[in-house]
Amino acid sequence: MERKHRRMIEENMPSRDKKTQDLYLKLEEFVQQCSMKGNEPLSLALVLTRKAHKKEMPLISNEFLTARIGHVAGIGKSAVQLILKDHGIERVLTEEARRTSRGSIGRMQAYINFLNELHRDELLDFEKIEKWWISRVQEYFASKPFKLKLDPSKSLRHAFHELLDAAFARQKEMPGTMVAGAVMQHLVGAKLEIMVTAVVIEHRGFSVADSPGGWKGDFLIHDTAIHVTTAPTEALIRKCRDNLEQGFRPVIITTDTGIGGAIALARNAGVADRIDVLEVEQFVATNVYEKSVFLESNRNPTVAGLIEKYNEIVEASESDPSLKIVVGG
Repeated sequence: MERKHRRMIEENMPSRDKKTQDLYLKLEEFVQQCSMKGNEPLSLALVLTRKAHKKEMPLISNEFLTARIGHVAGIGKSAVQLILKDHGIERVLTEEARRTSRGSIGRMQAYINFLNELHRDELLDFEKIEKWWISRVQEYFASKPFKLKLDPSKSLRHAFHELLDAAFARQKEMPGTMVAGAVMQHLVGAKLEIMVTAVVIEHRGFSVADSPGGWKGDFLIHDTAIHVTTAPTEALIRKCRDNLEQGFRPVIITTDTGIGGAIALARNAGVADRIDVLEVEQFVATNVYEKSVFLESNRNPTVAGLIEKYNEIVEASESDPSLKIVVGG
């Protein structure tokens, strides 16, 4: 996972005194030894940690099996999601945690033995352990590319709306990041690349776009300064006024909830009739319809081309590969 993501995650974890450092080191070693990576092992660890916290030490592994001793007890989607919700995470880690596989039973037995060892070494702290596993879940989510779901029964705008919802959800779970803004900016950039072939489009990493250095906008095409934002501000409207004074036509591309705020701010500044404010999902979906000449058979390939261009931009201008998008049904 991107190093900055790990740093942001761990800033929310307990302070690292010597005892905590030893605990985290042993957890890292356990993950490596028992292959506790991926959504199902993470689900198992979360549920077992929560259940073990309610039992007396030392733990007995058979107490975590069902009566028939064929399943790990209490492992399922609802149990996992309840724990994630306690930590402000709404995304689904696994649709159905496997309680029947030999791997799950073996991992359960190894983990119970591991918790007993921590107890013996006076390192057992269930709250810190649960937070540590939550940080691994956040890391897992952050390492995954976004998925653009193309459902023929739904509108294209809905597909892009779901994509941005996922970006905002990840941003909420990763304090300090601006994931949704990055996705929006590079989607707009990809559309411009495809649409305006006669002009070289300059792309910047999201953290530096349209901020320092006196840039006139996120994108400058002929006499048009394009600003992409999740949340329009007075500072952005001032920049648009500067655009107007310099002979440029400002265009704000924002979310459906940002449109009203942008228009109100522009009205207060006396420039509402001189700034175009466009909704990002419609802005991108319109391009797909135009490029596919409104033929259903052309639609999915056109979306695939747009996302391919988006991923190229992310690859070239961002250090975080998890911003990439895969197209699926």
